[in-house]
Amino acid sequence: MSYTVKNLNEGDRELIAFRIGDQEFCVNIMSVREIRGWTPATAMPHSPTYMLGVINLRGAVLPIIDLAARLGMKPADPTARHVIIVAQVRRKVVGLLVDAVSDILTVTDETIQPTPEISSELERQFARGVLAIEKRMICLIELESLFPETESEAA
Repeated sequence: MSYTVKNLNEGDRELIAFRIGDQEFCVNIMSVREIRGWTPATAMPHSPTYMLGVINLRGAVLPIIDLAARLGMKPADPTARHVIIVAQVRRKVVGLLVDAVSDILTVTDETIQPTPEISSELERQFARGVLAIEKRMICLIELESLFPETESEAA
């Protein structure tokens, strides 16, 4: 996937949108390092259920996270059609397994609606807001909340 940097207006932010099942999500594009095709992962013993394993990414060990499972959805059954979004979360680089990348969105803070109060605590913990764009509802995920730095933050 090629990407051209365009001049953003003050307050604009770019997000990368992707699908998991029939739902759309997005993350800040500044967290994304690359998008690559599915590569089978080597399972790691005693890892969390949402961690599919690790792959070799140009000599570095990259943990692969089933984002559907991490978000409390039905775990993915990876195929060649799935993609891995390689993202920087704090000081760690992780691979996020998603069904497909769909768009690059340019939005303003006013475009982002707050997460509805009726959402589950899990959804409010990970979701920064919701975008209503072109008859689509896209949930903005805060990657830092998906992967707390310490176990005490996870609690």
